[in-house]
Amino acid sequence: MERWLRGIRGATTVERDESGLVLEATRELLTTMLEANGVSDHEVIASIFFTTTPDLVSTFPAEAARELGMDMVPLICNQEIPVPGRLPRVVRVMMQVNTTRRQREMQHVYLRGAAALRPDLISAQ
Repeated sequence: MERWLRGIRGATTVERDESGLVLEATRELLTTMLEANGVSDHEVIASIFFTTTPDLVSTFPAEAARELGMDMVPLICNQEIPVPGRLPRVVRVMMQVNTTRRQREMQHVYLRGAAALRPDLISAQ
Protein backbone atom coordinates (compact mmCIF):
# COMPACT_ATOMS: atom_id res chain seq x y z
CA MET A 1 0.00 0.00 0.00
CA GLU A 2 1.52 3.28 -1.12
CA ARG A 3 1.79 6.06 1.50
CA TRP A 4 2.51 9.74 1.09
CA LEU A 5 3.65 12.43 3.48
CA ARG A 6 0.74 14.83 4.03
CA GLY A 7 0.37 18.02 6.01
CA ILE A 8 -2.49 18.73 8.38
CA ARG A 9 -2.94 22.31 9.56
CA GLY A 10 -4.56 23.45 12.74
CA ALA A 11 -4.84 26.42 15.07
CA THR A 12 -6.47 27.44 18.31
CA THR A 13 -6.51 30.40 20.65
CA VAL A 14 -6.15 30.85 24.40
CA GLU A 15 -7.72 33.44 26.71
CA ARG A 16 -4.49 34.29 28.56
CA ASP A 17 -0.82 33.43 28.39
CA GLU A 18 -0.84 30.80 31.13
CA SER A 19 0.99 27.51 30.78
CA GLY A 20 -2.05 25.41 31.74
CA LEU A 21 -4.31 27.17 29.26
CA VAL A 22 -1.79 26.85 26.41
CA LEU A 23 -1.28 23.15 27.09
CA GLU A 24 -5.01 22.47 27.43
CA ALA A 25 -5.82 24.22 24.15
CA THR A 26 -2.95 22.49 22.36
CA ARG A 27 -3.99 19.04 23.64
CA GLU A 28 -7.54 19.72 22.46
CA LEU A 29 -6.28 20.80 19.04
CA LEU A 30 -3.94 17.83 18.58
CA THR A 31 -6.58 15.34 19.72
CA THR A 32 -9.15 16.82 17.34
CA MET A 33 -6.67 16.81 14.45
CA LEU A 34 -5.80 13.16 15.05
CA GLU A 35 -9.43 12.07 15.35
CA ALA A 36 -10.57 14.05 12.30
CA ASN A 37 -7.89 12.38 10.18
CA GLY A 38 -8.16 8.85 11.53
CA VAL A 39 -4.67 8.89 13.04
CA SER A 40 -4.55 6.50 15.99
CA ASP A 41 -0.90 5.42 15.79
CA HIS A 42 1.77 8.03 16.58
CA GLU A 43 4.21 6.02 14.44
CA VAL A 44 2.68 7.52 11.27
CA ILE A 45 3.40 11.07 12.45
CA ALA A 46 6.62 12.21 10.76
CA SER A 47 6.90 15.49 12.69
CA ILE A 48 4.94 18.36 14.18
CA PHE A 49 5.76 22.06 13.90
CA PHE A 50 4.22 24.40 16.47
CA THR A 51 4.15 28.19 16.27
CA THR A 52 2.78 30.75 18.69
CA THR A 53 2.07 34.42 18.34
CA PRO A 54 4.63 36.58 20.17
CA ASP A 55 2.21 37.15 23.07
CA LEU A 56 2.43 33.46 24.15
CA VAL A 57 5.65 32.79 26.06
CA SER A 58 4.56 30.82 29.15
CA THR A 59 5.35 27.34 27.79
CA PHE A 60 6.25 25.24 24.75
CA PRO A 61 3.09 23.90 23.03
CA ALA A 62 5.10 20.78 22.15
CA GLU A 63 4.81 19.75 25.81
CA ALA A 64 1.14 18.98 25.13
CA ALA A 65 2.16 16.45 22.47
CA ARG A 66 4.50 14.77 24.93
CA GLU A 67 1.62 14.61 27.44
CA LEU A 68 -0.40 12.77 24.78
CA GLY A 69 2.35 10.14 24.44
CA MET A 70 4.19 11.45 21.40
CA ASP A 71 7.58 10.76 22.97
CA MET A 72 9.33 9.73 19.75
CA VAL A 73 7.69 12.20 17.35
CA PRO A 74 10.07 15.00 16.30
CA LEU A 75 8.61 18.29 17.57
CA ILE A 76 9.73 21.90 17.26
CA CYS A 77 8.33 25.23 18.44
CA ASN A 78 8.77 28.58 16.68
CA GLN A 79 7.37 32.07 17.00
CA GLU A 80 5.10 33.62 14.37
CA ILE A 81 6.02 36.85 12.61
CA PRO A 82 4.59 39.72 14.72
CA VAL A 83 2.25 41.16 12.07
CA PRO A 84 0.34 44.14 13.52
CA GLY A 85 -3.40 43.71 13.95
CA ARG A 86 -3.44 39.93 13.66
CA LEU A 87 -5.38 37.55 15.90
CA PRO A 88 -3.72 37.39 19.34
CA ARG A 89 -2.77 34.36 21.48
CA VAL A 90 -2.76 31.78 18.69
CA VAL A 91 -1.12 28.34 18.67
CA ARG A 92 -0.67 26.92 15.17
CA VAL A 93 0.24 23.35 14.23
CA MET A 94 1.58 21.75 11.08
CA MET A 95 1.43 17.99 11.53
CA GLN A 96 3.06 15.79 8.90
CA VAL A 97 1.69 12.25 8.64
CA ASN A 98 2.33 9.26 6.42
CA THR A 99 -1.00 8.20 4.98
CA THR A 100 -2.79 6.62 2.04
CA ARG A 101 -5.11 9.65 1.86
CA ARG A 102 -4.82 12.36 -0.77
CA GLN A 103 -3.96 15.87 0.41
CA ARG A 104 -7.50 17.08 -0.39
CA GLU A 105 -8.82 14.42 2.01
CA MET A 106 -6.92 15.78 5.00
CA GLN A 107 -9.12 17.57 7.52
CA HIS A 108 -7.65 20.83 8.80
CA VAL A 109 -8.85 21.95 12.23
CA TYR A 110 -9.38 25.50 13.48
CA LEU A 111 -10.78 25.78 17.00
CA ARG A 112 -11.99 28.57 19.24
CA GLY A 113 -11.13 32.06 17.94
CA ALA A 114 -8.82 30.57 15.31
CA ALA A 115 -11.85 29.42 13.30
CA ALA A 116 -11.80 32.93 11.79
CA LEU A 117 -8.31 32.38 10.33
CA ARG A 118 -9.24 29.97 7.53
CA PRO A 119 -13.01 29.87 6.90
CA ASP A 120 -12.20 28.54 3.42
CA LEU A 121 -10.85 25.24 4.79
CA ILE A 122 -13.06 22.39 5.91
CA SER A 123 -12.83 22.20 9.69
CA ALA A 124 -13.55 19.41 12.13
CA GLN A 125 -15.31 21.72 14.59
